[in-house]
Amino acid sequence: MDDFTARPRPGLTTARALDPKHYLGEDWLAFDQKQVLAPAWQVIAPVSAVAERGDHVVREIGGVPVILVRDETGKLNGFINVCRHRAGPLALCDGKGAKRLRCAYHGWAYDLQGQLKTAPEMQNAEGFNHSDIRLATIEVREWGGMVFARVGEGEAFEDVMAGIADLVPEDRLLDMRHHHQRVYSVDANWKVYVDNYLEGYHLPFVHPGLTQIVSYPEYKTELARFWSLQRSPIDAETAAYAAGEALYFFIYPNTMLNILPGRMQSNRVIPDGPDKCRVEFDFYYAPGAEKRADEDDRFSDEVQDEDRMICEHVQKGLACGHYQPGRLSPNQEAGVWHWQNLLREVYAAAD
Repeated sequence: MDDFTARPRPGLTTARALDPKHYLGEDWLAFDQKQVLAPAWQVIAPVSAVAERGDHVVREIGGVPVILVRDETGKLNGFINVCRHRAGPLALCDGKGAKRLRCAYHGWAYDLQGQLKTAPEMQNAEGFNHSDIRLATIEVREWGGMVFARVGEGEAFEDVMAGIADLVPEDRLLDMRHHHQRVYSVDANWKVYVDNYLEGYHLPFVHPGLTQIVSYPEYKTELARFWSLQRSPIDAETAAYAAGEALYFFIYPNTMLNILPGRMQSNRVIPDGPDKCRVEFDFYYAPGAEKRADEDDRFSDEVQDEDRMICEHVQKGLACGHYQPGRLSPNQEAGVWHWQNLLREVYAAAD
């Protein structure tokens, strides 16, 4: 892991931002969905949402509908949320205690391991055999009280997460309990939101309230292969934050873990179009720290409104036809450089 506060690195000192074409249009969005997002591990839900038999959550990964369900053996299974009959959904929303997954279109029913059990009106279909039909599976992992998943093949989960537990022991996260979720919508490409997250450079200009809490002069960025960390002391106790250290992890390509004393937010950024995205925020608290939840929520709304405003203006700037990629700050934009280089590795195959 590299600490970029001490000295600039070759490449970073001459770096420029990503070409604006990658933030525009349906073609690049489709590429991102298939080549960047679908095969990558990302946070999906708290483990508590799928704690018991039949508990399930419905999400999408890289534009692919998925469902995660706990079976009777205690195993958490992940499936493409598409019936093998005519592509109907197995579930339309999250739920508890389901005995089977039943397609909402024509009623085909699968057990919690994905095996077809009943198919109405198929008795006269020649050669039809229930045992031949199973749901398509996806990979899932449980870590730190959160569920991660991906569609397709990519880096091993252990390789992506390597080193994070050295900085934040998993037991510390397992002590926290999921409290609530918020979803924020932003009229900007999903990568604009990630770019913005990955640097504290904008704090004094966009986030006056947050700048009073975290120490901008002591803001550091550290890099690993598939993640980066921004860290800063929290100067004083507030109604929203306890004093200590703020750790802002970004896990390529669209997951954030914001870890503070007694509290964590997980964030997942999801495209809703070339110039729209939404961010799923899940709030976790250590026992007793949930007393800060209301104020934490209010402060999160304030910060997200500020980020939404600047991201939407940036999207317009990228789309205007007059922007050329600018130079990056070696002191403040190492995280942006790191993430955009990971994207460039994938984009090189398409350029």
